[in-house]
Amino acid sequence: MNRKDREVTDFNEIISIIDSCDTVRLGINNGEYPYVVPLSFGYEVQDNKIIFYVHCAKKGLKLDLIGENSKVCVEADVMNGYVETKTGGITTDYRSFIGFGTAEIADYDDTVKGLDLLLKHCNVEGYSAEECAKLGITTVIKIAVDRYTAKRFKS
Repeated sequence: MNRKDREVTDFNEIISIIDSCDTVRLGINNGEYPYVVPLSFGYEVQDNKIIFYVHCAKKGLKLDLIGENSKVCVEADVMNGYVETKTGGITTDYRSFIGFGTAEIADYDDTVKGLDLLLKHCNVEGYSAEECAKLGITTVIKIAVDRYTAKRFKS
């Protein structure tokens, strides 16, 4: 990381950054060029490990690419506008998270859990994750993050 003075290492602050984000961008290997797609998400922490859940259709490019190479990158950020620096310049007031991990198609139990976490994170009420999963029209992708970095603007 180039700007160590902006690095976030406190796990609770990193979770706070993720909480404040409404979209993750999933980066998947697609040969010559990476494939990046914005997605709504839910997440959980298990044994200090961050696990993201995203959803998609039953077939498509994301699933094809993950089937070929399950190593992915997840990025999330919040931009709070622009601020003046101490030296009189302008910079972005931001918080961001980048994680590297492995994606897999969730089994039924993790599909229900993932949909429930996604609905909660997105503040969607009135839907049952169990009923959504039973429809059988959605695939949930579970992303276990192995390593990550986080940054924020620090005046």
